Order: sequence, then C-alpha cells, then structure tokens
Amino acid sequence: MHVLQVSLSTQPAPAQWGENALLSWQTNGVVIHLPDTDLHCRLIRQAARKLDGMSLPAVALQGVWHKEQQWAFATSFTRANNAGQVTWCDNQDRAELEKAFTAVQFCRQLVNATPEVMSPEQLADSAIDYLTALAPEHIHARKISGAALLDEGWVGIYNVGRGSERPPVLLEVDFNPTNDPAASVQTALVGKGITFDSGGYSIKSSEGMLHMKCDMGGAATVTAALGLAISQGLSHRTKLYLCCAENLISGHAYKLGDILTYKNGVSVEIVNTDAEGRLVLADGLIAATESGAQRILDAATLTGAATVALGRDYHAVFSLDAAAGTQVLQCGAAENERFWPLPLEKWHQQRCPSPFADTANSRAQKGGGAGGASNAAGFLSRFVAEDGAGWVHLDLAAAYHDSSNDEMPAGATGIGVRTIANYLCNP
Repeated sequence: MHVLQVSLSTQPAPAQWGENALLSWQTNGVVIHLPDTDLHCRLIRQAARKLDGMSLPAVALQGVWHKEQQWAFATSFTRANNAGQVTWCDNQDRAELEKAFTAVQFCRQLVNATPEVMSPEQLADSAIDYLTALAPEHIHARKISGAALLDEGWVGIYNVGRGSERPPVLLEVDFNPTNDPAASVQTALVGKGITFDSGGYSIKSSEGMLHMKCDMGGAATVTAALGLAISQGLSHRTKLYLCCAENLISGHAYKLGDILTYKNGVSVEIVNTDAEGRLVLADGLIAATESGAQRILDAATLTGAATVALGRDYHAVFSLDAAAGTQVLQCGAAENERFWPLPLEKWHQQRCPSPFADTANSRAQKGGGAGGASNAAGFLSRFVAEDGAGWVHLDLAAAYHDSSNDEMPAGATGIGVRTIANYLCNP
C-alpha cells in the first residue's frame, strides 16, 4: 500500500501550482502551504478534505506539526466510509493524539451506524463494552429497559420509546476508581440516546428524517468522553446515564395531549412529540441528581434552534451556574473545540406554558418558537437542583454534518469529546 507523505511549509507553493496555492506535489509527497507560522487549522482541514477527495489509502504526517494541526488534518481527512489511514508524526504528541482519536472514532462510528443496527439496547451494550474494556475492575453497569422503566418511574424514556417494538433503555454506568461504595460522585454525565427520531405523530419531513440516526450523538459524545478521560487517568468517581429510545409511530406510541408526571412531581403536557429529547433527558437528570453528583453535564442534539443560532461550527452552552458554564468554555478553548454560551435564566422555565400541566414540552409553533434552544434548556432546568448549581447543558449543534463541506466529512464529527474529557479530569 502506497503511503503519501504530507508536510507543512510556510513558503509559497512553486508558481506552476498557481498563485497562493494551498497544496503542491513534490517528489517526496505533498506539501500544505501556510501563509505564516500560526496554526491555521482551518486551512489544514481544507487541505485534508482535498486530499481525501482523491481516495488516498494512507497518508503519513512528516516534519514539524503542532498537535492541533495534526488533529485538524486527521479528523477532516477521515471520512465515514472507506477512510484512509493516518500515521501521526513520531513525536511527544503521538500517544495523546492516538488516545483522543480512538475515542472520537468510537463516537463517530456509533453515530454513523445505521438505525437498524444501533437500537437502544445496542447503544447501551456498545457503551458498556467500550468502557468495561478500558477499566474492567472499576466499571459497574445497570440497564433498565421496557416496562421496567415504568415500574421505576422513568416515564420520559418509557413513553418516548413505547411506540417502537425495540424497548427503550436507561443505562447507568458507574466508574469508581477506588471501588469504595461510599465514594462521592464527582461528575454525572447524561446523554440523549434517541437512536432514530421520526418525530412521532409530529412527524418530520423525509429530508428532515433522513439523518436522524444522529440523534443519539449526545449519548455517543459523553460515552466517548468518559472513555477518553479514563484512558487519561481519571481518578474521580463518575456516573454516566444514557437515555436510549426510538421515537416511532405506532398504535402504542405516545400522543399529543398526553401528560407525563415525573419522579420529581413535575407534570408535562405533550404538545410536540418531536420535542422528545428533553423528555428522556429529564429522567437522566433526575437520576444524576439522585446520585448526589457535585457536577452534572448533559449533552444532546436537542434543538434546530441552536443550529440556527450557531451554525454547525459551535456547540451551545447553557447553565444557571456561571462558574460551571465558564469552566466548560475554558475546557473547550484548551482543546481547540468551539463552544458558545447562549442565554438561560430561571424564567425560561415558564416559556412553555400549559393549561393542563406544570409545563408543556415545547410551544405549539414550528421549531418551538423564538428562543427555542433557551426554552428547551429552561425545561431541563426543572429536573436538576433548584438553583442549577454545578449543572451544564450542551446543545450539540456541531455534532453531525448531513453532507461533507470544505472542512469536514459527512457524518459525525466527535466535537466535544476532548472538551468533556478535560472537564472530567479537572474538577
């Protein structure tokens, strides 16, 4: 197998390659030409996409590369189907890059799997297998599925998933590095795991439904992040809650006008069955709160409104705890991943009113109306501690691309895995 050598240069490309050419081909491989000594990760991503378009079987990074430059190239070069292989520079960054890339590829592969393969139970089992392989002596997992969810009061996951023949699942994974059953939980992670989202009776259009295998991107991201943190030496007890279900239409699917009453007493009128992610996350947040965790972070491909606000370049950050939100933003900056704060106040809880219940799960308007991402975050804030201390909600607008662009391949991005792992390792 031929391996193409790829190197960086701050010298202009030879004239025959065109004015300000990004790439030039030389006898020893291909050179990416950067205008100066800055990182220029966006230009490197664009170069990687051009090279990937040639269906190269393998490339090797040669010469002097910053860690983030290598990361930008590899994550943009590696497409979902028949991806070429990347060999890292043989320097001090190699082991760190390999750990992070393994975690991100796990996340991407989960999200990119077909919805027929990635059922709720398969998602839960994949998470268990992945994490157990990393720390077999320190992982304990418990799955609650089907009617057992209702028996234990997890009404959101049960009702969203009851329209499918494949049962919904709440997965709890306990990573306890000391194996002390009395050890306090430092952080609880909660992930939205909707393995396929038809929209339910608020059915999506065909084009809107096509890529809804990605609606478990939150679950994949937090699972991969925990795995990366474990591989980096995470020493604090951490719990993971995955809220897994298929949102389908059938004679036993949940309906508009239904009212769900959660374990914490909050009643919710269903005004949009396509606003299902917040319904399953509510259960996960209650479970995380019950664990006594000092910090709670949830991640979800939750709203189109976040994508309208931020495009597919940033993840949205919401928190009633300014310090907690700021820490996540700082972790994102440290990992060169893009996060941006959007508004959340306590009064956002009142933005989805219902005459029949404490709240509705959305507003009966397209996209949930104005401020839909903040309203969804306000809904979630009903299911954590009263003041929201230590809780951060991530709306993963940058988790998936329906088609490739000049910087990223089609499919899952894995953006956020490194940031959340950093957050876990630095309480």
